[in-house]
Amino acid sequence: MLSFILQRLLTVTPVALGVSIVCFLLVHLAPGDPLSAILPVDATQETIDAMRIAYGYDKPMPVQYVLWLWKVLHGDLGTSIATGRPVLNEVGRAVVNSLILASVATLIGFTFGCLFGFVAGYFRDSVLDRAASAISVFGVSVPHYWLGMVLVIVFSAQLGWLPSTGAGPDGSGNWKPDLEHLRYIILPAITMSVIPMGVIARTVRALVGDILSQDFVGALRAKGLSEFGVFKHVVKNAAPTALAIMGLQLGYLLGGSILIETVFAWPGTGFLLNAAIFQRDLPLLQGAILVLAMFFVALNLIVDVVQTALDPRIERG
Repeated sequence: MLSFILQRLLTVTPVALGVSIVCFLLVHLAPGDPLSAILPVDATQETIDAMRIAYGYDKPMPVQYVLWLWKVLHGDLGTSIATGRPVLNEVGRAVVNSLILASVATLIGFTFGCLFGFVAGYFRDSVLDRAASAISVFGVSVPHYWLGMVLVIVFSAQLGWLPSTGAGPDGSGNWKPDLEHLRYIILPAITMSVIPMGVIARTVRALVGDILSQDFVGALRAKGLSEFGVFKHVVKNAAPTALAIMGLQLGYLLGGSILIETVFAWPGTGFLLNAAIFQRDLPLLQGAILVLAMFFVALNLIVDVVQTALDPRIERG
């Protein structure tokens, strides 16, 4: 296992380097001037040139990348053009909030997805199967930003049960694990959990159906093993793939939550990216994208290691 982990780490290194190059180029190739967000309309050419030198935009693109990467490797993601604060601090707070929201949403989606998937897999072609499959198809198909707005209208505007925006009653950008703050995470977490719930439900349904059709299940039942014992064997065989899907969905939710966080004004990376895009804040945009991409790469590595540890049939070479 140790050699497998080292091999995966060696594989991840060029991937991470490639991600940093793509992140740097995509942001710089976008149209517009990032300094226009902080420079006055009547700024002189001398002021513009001085600002370009200060932010390093006067150097060739390869030199800018090398200097940027060197600072990143030393923990310096630059300074936000719009706020003047370190990008690492801005992104750090946002990542924590997004990770909390994505983890709660993934937990909800994984729990109900596995429940619907096992029900549909065990009761093939029944009413329960059709109902569970319909719910999973709805979860994959419905636009989550539209669902978020519907939930806000129903539970916030009409019923007044839950708050519609923010992460807490004090208006701060930090969510806390207490009862009052819990009310603020319910609607965005439910909205965000719908897609992973549908994906996991459909995956688990296919896995359970395939496992139940294998010969060893019939042999276990022929030996007199209880249905609960058979269920444990099914869970053991389906767990590695289900956990891998859950890990990937967590990564997708972290990187693709911009619409949901904007709808609910949740102070996470999606909300931060939205603000950085409109403000043309290149350092903040680069830092947020890079952190999310590296987190996704690390999450894939963790999922590979955990999946291999749970299922010894997977090759480690």
